[in-house]
Amino acid sequence: MSLEDAQNEVDVAFTRDEMKGLAFENTFAGATSFLRRRYTKDLTHADIAVTGIPFDQAVTNRPGTRLGPRAIREASALQTPEPPYGWDYDVMSTFAIADYGDMAFDYAAPVEIRDRIERHIAGILAQDCAVVTLGGDHSITLPILRAHVAKHGPLALIQFDAHTDSWENPDPTRVDHGTFVYTAVEEGLIDTAHSVQIGIRTVNEDTLGITVIDAPEVHDIGPNAVVERIKSVVGDAQAYLTFDIDGLDPAFAPGTGTPVWGGLTSAQAAAILRGLKGTIIVGGDIVEVSPPFDPTGATAIAGAHVAVEILSLWGYTRR
Repeated sequence: MSLEDAQNEVDVAFTRDEMKGLAFENTFAGATSFLRRRYTKDLTHADIAVTGIPFDQAVTNRPGTRLGPRAIREASALQTPEPPYGWDYDVMSTFAIADYGDMAFDYAAPVEIRDRIERHIAGILAQDCAVVTLGGDHSITLPILRAHVAKHGPLALIQFDAHTDSWENPDPTRVDHGTFVYTAVEEGLIDTAHSVQIGIRTVNEDTLGITVIDAPEVHDIGPNAVVERIKSVVGDAQAYLTFDIDGLDPAFAPGTGTPVWGGLTSAQAAAILRGLKGTIIVGGDIVEVSPPFDPTGATAIAGAHVAVEILSLWGYTRR
């Protein structure tokens, strides 16, 4: 970074010409797009887009994740002057990344939300552009998966979470953040034989055929062994990665709706995510960041890092 860069860059979310490259404007100033990428609805020259789904009306406990996309974008400004640590390439300089902004919807019509999300994500994918989504509660992942499966076919699921989110949901009209996996399996969206859930620490006896690496096992065998298990399960299958921030212990991510003690440390999550390089990731999301319960901003910072790791994983096999 040169002094000239720092003195002259401001609001690059609107003023930058090139979608690739680092950004050096003051982290505390300017328009906070994700990673200071350009805000645009024109994805003609974009390789991958970041979009927000600020919906949290499906939570079972504390709300507030509607404010997650905004907080994650702000926290991401801390990462823009340098390449992501722990990678042998810089996703920001290698790929054209756009911030597509948030999805518009009527907050008073939650029954319409799934169809609207599916159309929103499908519209991005139709532009020959991949997408990483900032949530929002975990109910948003079901329609996002539907859009991805329409393009790629059934996918392996890599899920970081305190909860399996696979509780039975016999009523398909219900919008619930704890049942998206059950419905996705019922619809044939998920290739269960190649799917894995990491960090689980709540009781749900029926795994639906998905491999579970619970939090105690992560602590016992360590990140490197976890990575090997995940890779052995997923193999060469195309995968969608969803990261519920409550997969982290509340000490590292207090700002979430359903915190559960005994979770992953941020260091464990970082090591596992980076260890997955080479896995074929077609898209992903980071969900359940709730700023009202995040007094220090630590949860949003973790969420921003997770999103960058998903971008880096997506790009690693496409360099």
